[in-house]
Amino acid sequence: MNNKGKRWHNETMTNNRYIREMDIDWEKISPDSYLRRIPALSSLETMKFTHAVTLFAGENGTGKSTLLEGIAAASGFNPEGGTKNFRFSTFDDVSELHSAIKLIRGTKRQRHGFFFRAESFFNVASAILNEYDDGKQPNYHAQSHGESFLNFIQDAGGDGLYLMDEPEAALSPQRQLTLLIHIVKMAEQGAQFIIATHSPILLGIPDAEILAFHEDGIRPAAYEETESYKITKLFVENRERLLGYLLAEDESE
Repeated sequence: MNNKGKRWHNETMTNNRYIREMDIDWEKISPDSYLRRIPALSSLETMKFTHAVTLFAGENGTGKSTLLEGIAAASGFNPEGGTKNFRFSTFDDVSELHSAIKLIRGTKRQRHGFFFRAESFFNVASAILNEYDDGKQPNYHAQSHGESFLNFIQDAGGDGLYLMDEPEAALSPQRQLTLLIHIVKMAEQGAQFIIATHSPILLGIPDAEILAFHEDGIRPAAYEETESYKITKLFVENRERLLGYLLAEDESE
């Protein structure tokens, strides 16, 4: 394929994304908002989504979940999680970011999708059982925490938009691999994923774009450049020496 053909192919695939681009109008954010004090976000105006799977990586507090929540709310999803049909609220703490986000969508019509938040999945499971039970919905409370996480994701309707915040939270490494396979298969069928994660397993999803959140902004990163990978590799390969150093340092303080 020549360069012209490659450009056409990439543009066509981008147009097929449910979300092609996200723009933030900072004039709609109050001057004293805490959002302006998150370095990775305060300098962000535009983010393009060119891959079927986009992964947000970075330390706690760098804005990954905040941005994902804003995208989810701007997409019409319930901020606590679930599909676009879910409208329950147990605690209204959604940031004002979603009101400043403009989404540029692709040509595909979205039929399926959900926003998955590990921290509020209990509330989603309760809502399914008490408010959205059509006789076909499983009782996720009757399953273990990890199994209910995974089954909820695997019960998704197929091709669609799926936003996921730390889905690895209750999953063993083996179950994370199961989830990885499921995501890859759905992406091959046309689904789009935006996932915030610390998991070195999920960060290894083939052909995904990793966007690393730092104090000085957000930039693409190779898998081996992520802190999750580097720290996990360091620990696995140097466990005894690393623990000896860390514990000795802790005792000396």
